[in-house]
Amino acid sequence: MTDYRDAAQKSKAWPFEEARKLLKRYRGERGAPAPKPGGEPMLFETGYGPSGLPHIGTFNEVLRTTMVRHAYETLTGNPTRLIAFSDDMDGFRKVPTNVPHQDMLAEHLDKPLTQVPDPFGKYDSFAAHNNAMLREFLDQYGFDYEFMSSTEQYQSGAFDETLKLVLARYQQIMDIMLPTLGKERQATYSPVLPISPKTGHVLQVPVEVVDPESGLVRFEDDGELIEHSIFSGGAKLQWKVDWAMRWTALGVDYEMYGKDLTDSGIQSGKIAKVLGARKPEGLIYEMFLDEKGEKISKSKGNGLSLEEWLRYGSETSLAFYIYREPKSAKQLHMGVIPKAVDEYFQFRANWHDQAPDKRLGNAVHHVHNGDVPEDTIPVTFGLLLNLVGVMGDADREQIWGYLRQYAPDATPDKYPDLDELIGNAMAYHRDFIAPSLNRRKPQGVEVAALERLDGQLADLAPDTPAEDIQTIVYTIGKEGGFDNLRDWFKALYETLLGSAQGPRMGSFIALYGIENTRRLIAEALE
Repeated sequence: MTDYRDAAQKSKAWPFEEARKLLKRYRGERGAPAPKPGGEPMLFETGYGPSGLPHIGTFNEVLRTTMVRHAYETLTGNPTRLIAFSDDMDGFRKVPTNVPHQDMLAEHLDKPLTQVPDPFGKYDSFAAHNNAMLREFLDQYGFDYEFMSSTEQYQSGAFDETLKLVLARYQQIMDIMLPTLGKERQATYSPVLPISPKTGHVLQVPVEVVDPESGLVRFEDDGELIEHSIFSGGAKLQWKVDWAMRWTALGVDYEMYGKDLTDSGIQSGKIAKVLGARKPEGLIYEMFLDEKGEKISKSKGNGLSLEEWLRYGSETSLAFYIYREPKSAKQLHMGVIPKAVDEYFQFRANWHDQAPDKRLGNAVHHVHNGDVPEDTIPVTFGLLLNLVGVMGDADREQIWGYLRQYAPDATPDKYPDLDELIGNAMAYHRDFIAPSLNRRKPQGVEVAALERLDGQLADLAPDTPAEDIQTIVYTIGKEGGFDNLRDWFKALYETLLGSAQGPRMGSFIALYGIENTRRLIAEALE
């Protein structure tokens, strides 16, 4: 990565722009960039709420943070750490609708998530189950991270010194938070959420600080006024205060978050300053939208899950899509997958011929951390989808048979990415395209144009190059009486493929075969 260091200093790729913020975070002599004091690793953090299972937003945040981490390492060669922090001491406020044993879970409302039984019966708690799913999830995609549990940090006393600061500067924190709350909430708000000695619930009650040094606070618990130490797991903090406390206690240097948390980040940054720390650097990213341009909501179910993307497209294509323009809202739905797959492979092929500065601006550089695969695939995913579409219920081996006619050396061993994409294409066509296919009859000038195309294809050799076939198709459209070429290509797609959109026809015909294409034309003209 040292080969890229000079180019990285000037690169406009957003991970390098983010990484350069960290260069300015610590200064040496005369204001020059310096490593973190004491040679400590630059600390990156991502947060996770274990009341639900990991999802595409989790992948998005960890992936983008990892890209900035790698960019910083390229710039400096300095050590880094990435903490995946689970807020598993949070109170269990609502029973998810997608888990078993709803009645049992309802009996444990308001307890810390690590004290709620696992409804799946596999782990010590609901939080332990979801934490395990998080770690399995991150491991599956090869992320380099350190898992950290909020409960373990609180109960071990790791946060106690910073909790003393919270109590010592309690009023300053209240002065930051109260103006952001409504009058009713102001009356009951406390930065500290004591754990009830009676019920084990995470209480949301007013708290009076008794002694910051020993952690003693006073509050009412079920009608009784009690004093209780918040140290060693005796309480947790309201999440905005908790966020700032965590930044302070751990020394977090970088954390990104979504646009919906902009105001929360501002409040937590102010609280961190009160605690004597500096807010981490970070990127505020835009949220994903659905096909209608509406914000994706888990409760509405209008989003695209990680599992769905990976059923229909590759993991690398998802990483490629996530990389691009994080500060712009992007639609995330089935229709974006084919284009993302094809653009990923196009950018991947381009990377190897680019100069270092251009490589750093290429999304695939960040997808693969500079170790970009050299192989490519002989057909586009769009072409593959159309091939699967006209072949109907063909199996994987039959599809490979057609591909070998187009690229004789094509085998699953030589093109493992293509083998994976065949499975993606079969699933995408079955679930998303096939139900909407509708081949219409040709009309007017379309009939004569198709007859002319059939006649000219009959004179071609089976191995005629795709470009020569494309020239024939183009000429027929120009001379066929269409108002514009777009109408001709649309007619080809709708009559031969059953879709309003389609591939470059010369490439499709070369892939599907001249005789097979003539049969499609004959069926359309019947």
